[in-house]
Amino acid sequence: MPELDSAMLSRLLTSLTLGFHIIFATLGVGVPLLISGAEWIGIRRNDPHYRLLARRWTRGFVVTVAVGVVTGTCIGLQLSLLWPSFMEVAGQVIGLPLFLETFAFFFEAIFLGIYLYTWDRFENPYYHWLISVPVVIGSSASAFFISTVNAFMNAPKGFKLDNGKLTEIQPLVAMFNPATPTKAAHVISSAYLTSAFVLAAVTAFLILKKGQTEYYKKALHFTMVTAFVFAIATAIIGDFSGKYLAKYQPEKLAAAEWHFETEKGADLIVGGVLDENGEVKYALRLPKFLSILAHGDPNAEVIGLEEFPKEETAPLFIHYLFDLMVGIGMFLAALSTLYLVLQRWNRSWHHSRVFLWAIVASGPLSMLAIEAGWIFSEVGRQPWILWHVMKTVEGATTSDHVGAMFLLFLGLYIVLGWICTVVLLKMFKDNPVETEFEQMER
Repeated sequence: MPELDSAMLSRLLTSLTLGFHIIFATLGVGVPLLISGAEWIGIRRNDPHYRLLARRWTRGFVVTVAVGVVTGTCIGLQLSLLWPSFMEVAGQVIGLPLFLETFAFFFEAIFLGIYLYTWDRFENPYYHWLISVPVVIGSSASAFFISTVNAFMNAPKGFKLDNGKLTEIQPLVAMFNPATPTKAAHVISSAYLTSAFVLAAVTAFLILKKGQTEYYKKALHFTMVTAFVFAIATAIIGDFSGKYLAKYQPEKLAAAEWHFETEKGADLIVGGVLDENGEVKYALRLPKFLSILAHGDPNAEVIGLEEFPKEETAPLFIHYLFDLMVGIGMFLAALSTLYLVLQRWNRSWHHSRVFLWAIVASGPLSMLAIEAGWIFSEVGRQPWILWHVMKTVEGATTSDHVGAMFLLFLGLYIVLGWICTVVLLKMFKDNPVETEFEQMER
């Protein structure tokens, strides 16, 4: 078991903060797109149900944004306190997107406030909808900029390190590094996908509890169609991400796939366990699929872990994180596809209790996939905080008080999570759809 020194405690505290923040950050990126889409459909079709959807989602979204601001501030604070050596190096090179991420958030927050308080203030409803567009742009831009920072940690470019001193710093090169396209695209697409399934899960649960109404049917259809689009997009981007790993981080891919020996026509290992001799047992092997994932060629050579020093490779449990992320992604894609097929055939099965419970499960499962993906991304980079430039232990603080900070922040997140849950439940319980719809119709 790893020793709980200051470096390990710093990792645990950062993981705790990121794990909590990513819930609200994901919804913060994805929900504005669904709000804007629902209002646009409502205006275009003159359908009050879709406009009511946008109103209610906006109110819930504002609560999650408030919590996301607090946890995002905690991340900024912890970067400086827990990782001073890392920030001393990285801050000089990758400071541009950190600044732009803050600007994007301010941009989003300004228009969100205007959007929230200008319902029914315009004769032409499209004017109000147009205010939602900067909110969508700002939230997605914020995700893009912060993703470039994480991409830089996986592919540090745009500087030279001579005797511990930074020279020839190029901020744009650092920002648009080789990992940026796949990293940013995957983060944004999966946020849209997860948000759609979270809202679909809430809708399906309410249908099971209250029965089918026209409002809930439209909400479920809109979220499931959106989920289908981004499930396909996320799968395609995931394939590009695998090819990125094969080219730039082959040891990470090898650890994730338990690929120990370099070979051509490599099999993809799903599940399984490692025995005391390092042999894989009880796994499903898909012939040549790893070569296809890595290079798009069933006979291509895939580098194995044997090529790398053991102390410079990630822990092998990331294999399960990768399988969990991909497995849930496949389930979500299959569920949304099946919904569209059944709906197209005008069958009632897509509103059956079994199918609705599957949609309810898709909400927490999609968020679990987000958590597994981020842990895989961060742990899979170990022992490096900056890939092949700085190890994690070199970037961490040597303070003796990280353990106390961990307990304080744990308490903070428990309180924030409880408050957020209570406020959201009370907000919608005290304002049922039926009552609000009647008020809109008057």
